Amino acid sequence: MPKITLIGAGSVVFARRLLQDAVCVPELADSTVSLMDIDADRLGLISAFARKLSKDNNANWRIETTGDRRRALDGSDHVLTTIRVGDSVEVDYGIPAKYGVDQSVGDTIGPGGVFKALRTAPVLIDIAKDMEALCPEALLLQYTNPMAIACWAITDATKIKTVGLCHSVQHTTEQLAGYIGAPAASVTGWVAGINHMAWFIRFERDKRDAYPELWRALENPAIYELDPVRFEVMRHFGYFVTESTRHMSEYTPYFRKNDALMKRFGLDKIKQDLKRRSVRDDAHFAQLKTETSSTEPLKATRSNEYASRIIEAIETGRPTVINGNVPNIGLIDNLPAGSCVEVPCLVDSLGLHPMAVGALPPQLAALDRSNINVQELATRAVLDGSREAARHAVMVDPLTSAQLTLDQISAMFDEMWSAHGDRLAAYT
Repeated sequence: MPKITLIGAGSVVFARRLLQDAVCVPELADSTVSLMDIDADRLGLISAFARKLSKDNNANWRIETTGDRRRALDGSDHVLTTIRVGDSVEVDYGIPAKYGVDQSVGDTIGPGGVFKALRTAPVLIDIAKDMEALCPEALLLQYTNPMAIACWAITDATKIKTVGLCHSVQHTTEQLAGYIGAPAASVTGWVAGINHMAWFIRFERDKRDAYPELWRALENPAIYELDPVRFEVMRHFGYFVTESTRHMSEYTPYFRKNDALMKRFGLDKIKQDLKRRSVRDDAHFAQLKTETSSTEPLKATRSNEYASRIIEAIETGRPTVINGNVPNIGLIDNLPAGSCVEVPCLVDSLGLHPMAVGALPPQLAALDRSNINVQELATRAVLDGSREAARHAVMVDPLTSAQLTLDQISAMFDEMWSAHGDRLAAYT
């Protein structure tokens, strides 16, 4: 039976969900599950949860718990990464906000996303290099943001088979079903682009084009107000995008320019709270403690995350189709070769098979390329250890360049760099 390794198991939200998904697959009942994290308290808690989950659901997992990454990876068949490296909302979000760049999340694009890449991608590359030595045939299921930059860097730096996984396609499909008043099971989409900016090239209900229903939904104020940024993008560019109103607003220069625009699109109500993440994490940690210590059995329900479905398809041969982030090798004609794109992928016992999409509608490709420019420069910064490439990545970011002059961007960049102290010492 396979060995499934979770690096960053202390990321309790993802770890809990992914473990529950895996226990729902009968063929994985005798798997080895290796949980690794550098935070001993979180690791201890998620390990106790995994043992209870396995017992309560009649699985027979052999659970390993370790703070040693190489031990966790040794002999693995499937590796999942959900790590967080030195995140600092005060730096990644707070400093840009002081200069007038109001990011909504700041962990995949923009100044925050670039600096998160500088901290995170080198660690992910180290994990992949350990995999080359210890489990070279394993598939890396990469969940850590910034997704596109991280996957691009891993692919260029190592030979490990990698797919970046997100849930924006699944969640958006369910939301679109709700917007047109359809059962979720009745709708489907053909979706392609880049992570968080992939597009429903086709959207169907019961095998018929559902875009006319979605256009009618756009004209309904009650529905429009549920997702104003994405509906506005659809109004002007013709297609619906995969990431939320909150996220999408920071990938373009159109929605966060001033307070009036923020208010018009409801973004003033969902502004970043510097304390939000720690409060949220504490709540999830407390919930996991309660579930683990309870005498009530843990009932596992399968989420719409892709990881367990990929592992199931590879281990059983039952094929599935997911949307994954992979290198653009003949997949999307009008996006740069080698960039990280999100496309439908068939998965079977032979592994992952990305599907060629052809050309995106040119206006969609143009929007995606505006973000790929940032991703490419940030990837080069990581691979070359280049501070200047990182500076240039921030300079070409759509939202940042819409708000600040080059001198202002450079000053903001230097302040963010200084705030990291020695954590970026490898860059010159």
